[in-house]
Amino acid sequence: MPKSIRRYLIAGNWKMNKTASEGIDLVREIHQSVGSQSDVTVVVCPPFTALESCGKALEGSTIHVGGQNMYPENEGAFTGEISPVMLRSLFCNFVILGHSERREYFAETDAFINSKVLAALESSLKPILCVGERLEEREADQTKDVVKTQLEGGLADVSADQAENVVVAYEPVWAIGTGKTATPEMAQEVHHFIRKWLSGRFGDTAAAKIRILYGGSMKPGNAQDLLSQEDIDGGLIGGASLQAKSFIELVTIARALS
Repeated sequence: MPKSIRRYLIAGNWKMNKTASEGIDLVREIHQSVGSQSDVTVVVCPPFTALESCGKALEGSTIHVGGQNMYPENEGAFTGEISPVMLRSLFCNFVILGHSERREYFAETDAFINSKVLAALESSLKPILCVGERLEEREADQTKDVVKTQLEGGLADVSADQAENVVVAYEPVWAIGTGKTATPEMAQEVHHFIRKWLSGRFGDTAAAKIRILYGGSMKPGNAQDLLSQEDIDGGLIGGASLQAKSFIELVTIARALS
């Protein structure tokens, strides 16, 4: 199936930035510029403390709200954690899972991330599953092995029907927040590898519908070349999502390519 069946997705991962009031200012500006278009799926993922206020500020817009993480149980004695039910109650449609920072700083395993993916799907949340290699793994020519292992682990027990609600984000860890970016050709090579793996796991029809985002320092200056690649369906945006101007520009570039 052609790329045209997949709508571009631009998702902003704010990480541990923006208070609730700062978040409202940011989403209002984004809403004003791109909050009524539907050519591109736009998602903002504020910190938990800003989810409710940002969600309310985006009421009536086409912009979706997502969580940056969640625990795979609906309730219980898990101090400091947020459940999928809590995210849904704040009108979240998406949730980022398995981000490299969660893997590195909080020792999250593929099996634990998989439990979150399954819980998210059960609660009608679209998981954005992050995969990607560290610099030493790329230099050792292990990129595809690492990505394959993370896909196999993270998507275990997901059915072909469920898979269409999954988003995969390829984030070369060495390019996150470093200003380094994989060349469009390097990124496309891995995205194509992911698409082929998805085809083998879920079938060609489901794989053709799954969006694969690039998550390694995409910004307005490199977005057009990256988004023009056959298997790159959008971006998981870090730094460039914290300023309305650059985030809006990324959505505008994706719209022009749609």
